[in-house]
Amino acid sequence: MFFCRIPKILFLLTAGLFVQTIPGAFCAEATTIGSNNRGREDYVIQSSDLLRVQVFQEEDLTREVRVTQGNSITLPLIGVVDVKHLTLRQAEDKIRELYERDYLVNPQINVGVIEYAKRTVNVLGSVNNPGAILFPQEEGLSLLDAIARAGGFNRFANREKIKLSRTDENGRTETVIINANDLMQSGTNDSWPLQRDDVIFVPERIL
Repeated sequence: MFFCRIPKILFLLTAGLFVQTIPGAFCAEATTIGSNNRGREDYVIQSSDLLRVQVFQEEDLTREVRVTQGNSITLPLIGVVDVKHLTLRQAEDKIRELYERDYLVNPQINVGVIEYAKRTVNVLGSVNNPGAILFPQEEGLSLLDAIARAGGFNRFANREKIKLSRTDENGRTETVIINANDLMQSGTNDSWPLQRDDVIFVPERIL
C-alpha cells in the first residue's frame, strides 16, 4: 500500500492504521522489508560502498572500487560507470554491455560488496537513547524497529504524533505524522520502511 502527496487524512483500511499526512508528504510503500526478502539481487548500491568488480578470465581488469558520492565507479578501459539506483545484478548487466560493446566477447561480470557504506537514521525526541541508529547490512529497518533500537519510548512520549521526515535528492524535506499506537495494536511492526538518513522525531505529550 502507498501514501503519496495527499494533503488530507488517509485511512489505510487493510492494516487498521490511521495516518495523518502533511501536504507534500513523500511516497512510501508499507511492506515488510528484512533479511528474508532482500537478497543479493535486490541490494541497491550506495555511495561509499566498496565493490569488487570481477571480469572472468580477465584478472587484469578486476578491481576493488569505492562508489563515489556521485554514485559512480571507474573501471579499466570503460572509464566512469554510473551505478546510481542500480542493484548489483543491474550493475553487472551494465558493465557487461560496456565491455562487450568495444573490448570483450561475451564477458562474464561479477559485482560484490566488500564493505557496505555506513547507513543510519536519526531517532530524536522522547526516546530513551536518542541519536543515530545503524541499519543492519543488506536489511531494511522499520520505524518501530528504529525506535526500539533507540531504547524505546520514554514516559513522556506522544506515540500518536510521530514525525517521519525524509530529504530527497533535490534537498526537499517532506514529513508525515504516524500513530505508533495503531501500528502496535495492528501488529504491523514492519510497516513504514525507512530509508538512509531519515529522521524520526517523537514529541512529548502535553500534560
